[in-house]
Amino acid sequence: MLATLCTLITALTCVSGVTVVTQKPPVVTVEKGETVTMDCNLGRVTGSSCCWYKQSPGGVPQFILHNHHSWGSPNYGSGFSSPKFTSNHQSQTDYQLIINNVQEGDSAVYYCHTWDNSASENVFGPGTKLTVTSSSVPPPVLTVFPPSAAELQSNKATLVCLSSQSGPFAHVTWLSAGSPLSTGISTSTAVQQPDQTFQISSYLSIQTSDWNTDQVYTCKVSVGSHTSEKHINKSACPTEQQ
Repeated sequence: MLATLCTLITALTCVSGVTVVTQKPPVVTVEKGETVTMDCNLGRVTGSSCCWYKQSPGGVPQFILHNHHSWGSPNYGSGFSSPKFTSNHQSQTDYQLIINNVQEGDSAVYYCHTWDNSASENVFGPGTKLTVTSSSVPPPVLTVFPPSAAELQSNKATLVCLSSQSGPFAHVTWLSAGSPLSTGISTSTAVQQPDQTFQISSYLSIQTSDWNTDQVYTCKVSVGSHTSEKHINKSACPTEQQ
């Protein structure tokens, strides 16, 4: 069952005639101890219940609860209960997931799901990404590596930015001379380290000719309310790496 859910969540394929499930906000960042509310609209589905799942980075989806507008209270999955998690509804199609007293371990992507009986399809929303931070948590620590000499011979250059951070989610951007770049960027998902921190790797592919102009490139990483940035250019790198 979980494998099927993983496939469904990952694919999120569109099927003609199937209802569209929407969620908001797409991203939310709060500090420990606060309450988070996520909204889900089931589209044209009115007779089915609304289910919620939690997927931590690198993990499988966990069933939290499901609720129906005719029920007095939701039904919970293993390990989830009230008052930490609860759900309400404003109509037959509008539902909410409420998480009280959030902690760092609640950082995850939360998906709502329903069954479209007319199309006989499971339908998932796009997810809400929750990041829980603490005022005492340090900003991400960045390390930026220049392209290798061997790679530069092939007329391409790859800059690498490693971010060590307290939370699993981050917004990574690359800039050239202070202007954001939109192409040539590849960023990995977070990998938890033995010390319980998370590491993200981001790559920027440019031409060797661009690197040789001594342009300044910047890796900028935001985790919740904390932001760090690191600059790199050819003249600032050791001679043996140029």
